[in-house]
Amino acid sequence: MRFEIVTIFPGFFAGIFENGILRRALAEGLVEVGVHDLRAFTHDRHRTVDDRPFGGGEGMVLKPGPLAEALASLGIGPRAERQAEDDAAPGTRVILLSAQGRPFTQAVARELATLERVVLICGRYEGVDERINQIYCDMELSIGDYVLSGGELAAAVVVDAAMRLVPGVLGNEASGEFESFGLADAEITSDREGVPRSQHGSGGLLDYPHYTRPAEFGGLRAPEVLMNGDHREIRRWRREQQLRKTLANRPDLLEGAALSQEDRKLLEAIRQQTRAEQ
Repeated sequence: MRFEIVTIFPGFFAGIFENGILRRALAEGLVEVGVHDLRAFTHDRHRTVDDRPFGGGEGMVLKPGPLAEALASLGIGPRAERQAEDDAAPGTRVILLSAQGRPFTQAVARELATLERVVLICGRYEGVDERINQIYCDMELSIGDYVLSGGELAAAVVVDAAMRLVPGVLGNEASGEFESFGLADAEITSDREGVPRSQHGSGGLLDYPHYTRPAEFGGLRAPEVLMNGDHREIRRWRREQQLRKTLANRPDLLEGAALSQEDRKLLEAIRQQTRAEQ
């Protein structure tokens, strides 16, 4: 899998790709990243990439010309042409990062991880000339309901979230399945026959709390259920904690979560307990 990042600050990414899982993935050739300086596609001595917005208003807007040339250098033509030519760019998506985009989620990260190439356009200033979005981009993504000074941080988030789901990148493949916003039980592929599993797939819920040694720390003891070796009890406790954590921090996720009838009964009991404690 290869990521192409178009930015006016290529130096921003120098340290990001030199640490952790991404560094190892790059070293092993599981993932490739190309960073492209938008100013290299300008034709004036000031290397101008922005201009004032039509209609007035604050700030500046990234011009379409340099962006179109940067995409052309990557073999990216207009979206309509790419869709018409089946073999022109197989497995390629062009993404504009902006506050106006659809939310970037774990489901989107899983989708991107199946592609051969992802091209990320980092917005700046007041944004990017909308014609670039209309002509070239397959999707517009936002990493949250807030405004950044540029798309570089968002690009780093997208690369990190997607590349860790590429086969071989994580030391334990199950790590990408058993986590917040992860797969439902029916979609889990990492089970081993005959080995009882001590956790549910999150099915869109938040992850459960984690504990490690020492068993007692700061006057608090890790839950006994996690140390008794009973996988069924551990699994049920963890599911309850997933539901509790999601209800407390992200109740909006419950509507779309993959919940069993047992989950719904447990959730209702948690709700009643919560109301009684208030």
